[in-house]
Amino acid sequence: MKLLVRWLASAIALIAVSYLVPGVVVAGFGAALVAALVIGLVNATLGAVVKFFTTPLRWLTLGLLTLVINAGLFWLATEIVDGVEVTGVVPALVGSLAYGLIAAVIQSVVGVRGE
Repeated sequence: MKLLVRWLASAIALIAVSYLVPGVVVAGFGAALVAALVIGLVNATLGAVVKFFTTPLRWLTLGLLTLVINAGLFWLATEIVDGVEVTGVVPALVGSLAYGLIAAVIQSVVGVRGE
């Protein structure tokens, strides 16, 4: 049940990002659901591998490289899904930040964050 609530919260966060960040376009709630699933899968698989191998560089940049990695993973996931589009580097960076923050806030309000 918690996984379903997190998935819905992530889809709602993606819809919110499409309204807040110019350059991030989501066609509808169905596309947001699929994109939230793909973003989660990309972050859990490819994101873990990339972050593991870039750990020394992330230390040298005091964690700022993580923002770039997250933006790239966000962009990659939206390229996979039809109905979701990110039009540039800045929208990918701002969109990934906003998506993470909004999803965290929604999940903490609902009560599934950190459990």
